[in-house]
Amino acid sequence: MYFSFPRWTNRFAFLAIAGLGASALYLCAVVYAATAPETLSVGHAPKQPIPFSHRIHAGQLKMDCRYCHNTVDKAAHAAIPPSATCANCHSGASENGSVKFSSVRSESPALALLRQSVATQESIPWKRVHDLPDYVYFDHSAHVNRGVSCVSCHGRVDQMDVVTQEKTLSMTFCLECHRNPEENLRPVDKVTDLAWVPETSAKEVGHQVKSDLGINPRTSCSTCHR
Repeated sequence: MYFSFPRWTNRFAFLAIAGLGASALYLCAVVYAATAPETLSVGHAPKQPIPFSHRIHAGQLKMDCRYCHNTVDKAAHAAIPPSATCANCHSGASENGSVKFSSVRSESPALALLRQSVATQESIPWKRVHDLPDYVYFDHSAHVNRGVSCVSCHGRVDQMDVVTQEKTLSMTFCLECHRNPEENLRPVDKVTDLAWVPETSAKEVGHQVKSDLGINPRTSCSTCHR
């Protein structure tokens, strides 16, 4: 048994198919926007167990990044400082070897966890802000020793009370720099000087650094995916 419909009903079939197609495209756009690096990563600023202010330490006090992250120019990973590093300023040792907090803000409630960590030798559970996927290989020392400043990837952390991810750190972000690195290059001795501004254009300085150090960034997949 067959049913026939007037020809004018065909337009409803067309509208239904078009509506399904539009809905599918809309869904894809929503999923893309929800999973894009700009959505997932930029603005990430986790609350830390101790309210450490980079604005005070790196900004006002002019502490070099390498005092705390002391492997950043020697190894692939930038080390998270042990509690003993913090205790260099925030505590002193008594004659019997026990820890006595008698230095900078020694009685601050905000440093209670630091005092506990030093006393128990248990690590402070700092939360990672910039976290690349496990399948990506990034070597800090290879970049720092070739004139790539902390600012290029992390922004002006010396102005942040709470460190926030400002860059996408996506594959596109990395490739753009590898293809045209000049604007992100500076003299090696200025890498951790986050407030440094070139006297000429950044690109001119970058060209000179690139030439002096013989920099030739690779763009093959095996550079980062090993």
